[in-house]
Amino acid sequence: MEPRDLSAHVAYQAGRGIEEVARELGIDPDDLVKLASNENPFGPSPAAVDAIRDAAGNASTYPKASHTDLTARLADRWNVESEQVWLANGGDGALDYLSRALLDPGDTVLVPSPGFAYYGMSARYHHGEVNEYRLSAEDGFPLTADTVLSQYDGERIVYLTSPHNPSGGRFSLDAVTKIADETDEETLVLVDEAYGEYADGPSAISLLAERDDSDTSAGVSGNRAPRDDSDAPTGASGNRAPRDDVAVLRTFSKAYGLAGVRLGYAVVPEEWADAYARVNTPFAASELACRGGLAALTDDEHVEKSIETARWAREYIYETLDAPTWESHGNFVLAEVGDASAVAEAVQERGVILRDCTSFGLPDCVRITCGTKDETRRAVRELNEVLSS
Repeated sequence: MEPRDLSAHVAYQAGRGIEEVARELGIDPDDLVKLASNENPFGPSPAAVDAIRDAAGNASTYPKASHTDLTARLADRWNVESEQVWLANGGDGALDYLSRALLDPGDTVLVPSPGFAYYGMSARYHHGEVNEYRLSAEDGFPLTADTVLSQYDGERIVYLTSPHNPSGGRFSLDAVTKIADETDEETLVLVDEAYGEYADGPSAISLLAERDDSDTSAGVSGNRAPRDDSDAPTGASGNRAPRDDVAVLRTFSKAYGLAGVRLGYAVVPEEWADAYARVNTPFAASELACRGGLAALTDDEHVEKSIETARWAREYIYETLDAPTWESHGNFVLAEVGDASAVAEAVQERGVILRDCTSFGLPDCVRITCGTKDETRRAVRELNEVLSS
């Protein structure tokens, strides 16, 4: 017996962990600084830590109440209905739910290159095909409607990462609207805002209500329904043809510092939001994750500190690093350093872990996560030393 043909699938390459590198180098993990995975250098909110600790005693129960409470809290925050919030085991879990809801075997999706590998992985897991729109470093990674539309060919889902990883750029809301207007009526425009808290500007979630209320006669008809799951378990009527064509992905992994508990969500059009009941796994987010998320949403001070420090770190890197960089709206900066693998290895031997972007198709770039002020200064100092040697 063998698994199905997985030859078209790629493995996700995560940034290296401190313990792994410390063992390899034979040094104390406390002597290392990890700025490779865009994690929050301040960790989770103390309120979230307390909530997770308090919830541990209830780990034997299914998270029905906490799931409902968190969904309602997020719906209130974004001024949407609770049914429009699809909680998941991380942002990648939300991507899977959207693939399940929308893709029939053989459907295609359009993903950015370079970009988050899991977009294509999720589509292939659900028997979809993957096309790419190229973002050229030479052109500054242009996140424009024309860049996407020029390479669009009727795909079922178009993925827009804003802010974009690894470049740090972002799509304007006008660009998102133009892409949605000029793609087919069966295309969903999915805006991944995993780094949205770090960007100055409104979320694309605002477009859901605007497009629902807009006059579609000048553009597309707006019949973007999930695939037919009439034989699936009950829980969604499926009788209404939706008019909306934009969904948004968010996560607690970055600004909220909860990457380790895996908590993310999608905000989807109201017309087909009830498809969630047919495609989600039972209790899609754990009790500990939901309680931690609820508490994290109350700690604005922690989030603001994380955002302000990332803003300082970006400017420090731009001004101090002896290498070309791109403007970033996330908690990281992409830098052109020559032989990225050699540079990243040399910096790592000095105790700083950066992300070699060769796996993104950028063999001359490293990505530097915004750390604390001390961590960021150390990373720039060590990288400059390597670049000058």
